[in-house]
Amino acid sequence: QLQLVESGGGLVQPGGSLRLSCAASGFTLDNYAVGWFRQAPGKEREGIACTSSSGISKNYAKTVKGRFSISRDNAKNTVYLQMNSLKPEDTAVYYCAAGLRGSSFLQAMCNPGAYDYWGQGTQVTVSS
Repeated sequence: QLQLVESGGGLVQPGGSLRLSCAASGFTLDNYAVGWFRQAPGKEREGIACTSSSGISKNYAKTVKGRFSISRDNAKNTVYLQMNSLKPEDTAVYYCAAGLRGSSFLQAMCNPGAYDYWGQGTQVTVSS
């Protein structure tokens, strides 16, 4: 069974940090494009950090650039999202995704059509 499972979400104060993990089972991530998306209540899903299957192309949304960082540990078959300087507007459900569709450009630009597999999401709440 192909599966992605996120963890690491929770409640954090503004200015704090969290690291989200996304563990894959049933397939190996190292040849897949991987990305993190988020959806806040009443808002559309937003792709925030994605990397192409080659790992060469990487892109961040303007809302998180300079604060968030995506990385992967192929030995652990896991993708991470390091989130620093968190703001209340970062509050959302965070999803990881993996896929092989489309071009490297579309994958890195977090085009949802490039992603086949999605996790169930983990809640991140930034509040004092």
